[in-house]
Amino acid sequence: MGANPYETDLDRNAANYVPLSPLTYLARTAAVFPKRTAVIHGALRRNWGETAERCRRLASALAARGIGLGDTVAVMAPNIPELLEAHFGVPMTGGVLNALNTRLDAATIAFILEHGEAKLLITDREFSPVIAEALAMLDSPPPVIDIDDPMAQGGELLGEMEYEAFIAGGDPAFTGELPADEWQTIALNYTSGTTGNPKGVVYHHRGAYLNAIGNTLAWEMPQHPVYLWTLPMFHCNGWCFPWGITALAGTHVCLRRVEAGAIFAAIAESGVTHMCGAPIVLGMLVNAKDGDRRAFQQTVEVMTAAAPPPPAILEAIEARGFHVTHVYGLTEVYGPATVCAWHEEWDALSPGDRAAMKSRQGVRYPVMEDLMVADPATMVPVPMDGSTIGEVMLRGNIVMKGYLKNPAATEAAFAGGWFHTGDLGVWHPDGYIDLKDRSKDIIISGGENISTIEVEQVLYRHPAVLEAAVVARPDEKWGETPCAFVTLRDGAAATEKDIVAFCRENLARYKVPRTVVFGELPKTSTGKVQKYVLREQAAGLGSLASWD
Repeated sequence: MGANPYETDLDRNAANYVPLSPLTYLARTAAVFPKRTAVIHGALRRNWGETAERCRRLASALAARGIGLGDTVAVMAPNIPELLEAHFGVPMTGGVLNALNTRLDAATIAFILEHGEAKLLITDREFSPVIAEALAMLDSPPPVIDIDDPMAQGGELLGEMEYEAFIAGGDPAFTGELPADEWQTIALNYTSGTTGNPKGVVYHHRGAYLNAIGNTLAWEMPQHPVYLWTLPMFHCNGWCFPWGITALAGTHVCLRRVEAGAIFAAIAESGVTHMCGAPIVLGMLVNAKDGDRRAFQQTVEVMTAAAPPPPAILEAIEARGFHVTHVYGLTEVYGPATVCAWHEEWDALSPGDRAAMKSRQGVRYPVMEDLMVADPATMVPVPMDGSTIGEVMLRGNIVMKGYLKNPAATEAAFAGGWFHTGDLGVWHPDGYIDLKDRSKDIIISGGENISTIEVEQVLYRHPAVLEAAVVARPDEKWGETPCAFVTLRDGAAATEKDIVAFCRENLARYKVPRTVVFGELPKTSTGKVQKYVLREQAAGLGSLASWD
C-alpha cells in the first residue's frame, strides 16, 4: 500500500486549523452586533460592544496581576454581569475559571480555594460573611477583588479593590490569545459532595465550545434569544449558556434571586424567550401566587433537567404558556448531554401521555458521540426493552478531562472507555433512555428493586402534594422499604393514611411507602433534593417493624 495521498503535503497550518474555543463567540458577536443588547440587570442595559470591552479590560487587569496559563481565578457571585464577564475575561488570559457555588459553607469553600490553587478571588459583597470565614481558614488566602453590586443585600467589602476600579485599569484593546491547544483547561467546577470533599471537574475549551453549540442545536434556538438566568451560572458554567447565548448574539437577563414574582416580571417586561431550571423552578411557577403572576404573550421555552420532572408538573407548566424541553446531564459532561428529542406524532397524544413521553431523558446530544445503558460490571448493553435496568454511560468530546488531582476517581469514572454516570435507567425500544434512580438511591426491598422516581411521580399526582422525595428506610423484614417525604400545597391537607391509600391505588404493593414524613424538603442551590439528608433522617427513624 502506498502513502495516503490525503495526508501528503496537506498539513495543519495557521490558515486551516484553529483550536476550538468559545472565546471566538464573543469576538464575532461584538464585531457583528455591537449595538444589540447583551445584558439586562435591573435598570442596567449594556450592548455587546460595551460587554466585550469590559471582558477585555478584565482580562488585561488579570494579566497585569500575573494571571496566566493554568492559573485559577475563583468567583463567588450570583447571576450578575460580572460572572458572565468572567466566563470570557478569565480564559482570555489562559487562566481557569472556578465559579463557586453560592450556597456552600465556609469549610467547603476553603477546601476548594486551596485544592484549586486559586490565585485570585472575585466575590460579591453579599457573600462576605461566609467568604471571610473561609479565608480565615487558609494559611495563604488569595487576594480578593470585591463586586459591589447595587442590588446586593448587606455584606461588606473584604478586598483590596472594587471590581469596577479593577477593570478600569485594564486595556480595552487587550486581545489575549486563543489556546494553543483546545484541550487546554477553561474551567474548574466542583461536584456537590454528599460525603467527603467535592471533586474538581476539569473542562477544556473544546468541550465548552461544542456543548455551547450542542445546546443551541438540541433546543432549536434562533438568533437573538432573550435568555433569563434562572439556572445558576456557577452550575456547570451555566450549562455552557454564557458562551452559547453569546454565540447567538442573544440577551442575558440577569437574576440575583430565583423567585416566582421576579421570573414573571422578567418574562413580561424584558420579553424573555428562553430559560433553564430544575423541576423545582417549574413547580415554583405552576404554584405561584396570583400576586406574583404576570401576563405575557410569547411562548417561553424552558429547558429542564436535574431530577426527572414529574409528568404532572410538565403538563401543568405547558398549560401556562411555557414549552418544555427535557434534557439530562451531569457536571462531568458540561451540563446537558441528552435530550428528549420530540417527534411530531407525539403531539396527537393526550396531555398526560405527552407529559409522560417528555419526562424521559431521551437520546444523546448532537455533540455527544455515544450513549448506552449497560451492566457496569460486564459493560454489556442491556436489552432495549424499557424494563431492564443498567447504568447510563456516555462517551465523547463533552466528557470532562477528569477530576483534578484525583487519578483514582478519574480512572474509576472512565473504566472500560466510557464515562460512568452512576445513574440507573432503562433503554426503550426507540433508543430513548429513562432514568430510574441514582445507583445509591435505588431501594432494594425483599430482593426487589424499587425506583424512587416511579414512586415520586405517583406522589406528585396527589392533589394535596406540592413536592415529594422518596428514600430507603431500614426494615426488619424487607431490609429496606420506601419512606416518602412530602411537602403539601398551601391550604391543602392530607394524612399519612391518605398518602399511603393513594399510592396503593397506583403502585404495586411492595412499592408503596411504609412511612410518610411531612415538611419542607432540603435542596441544593440548583434545586436538587438532598436525598442523603433524607436518608439520614429516615435511618434516624429506626428500623421499621414492617406490615405486609
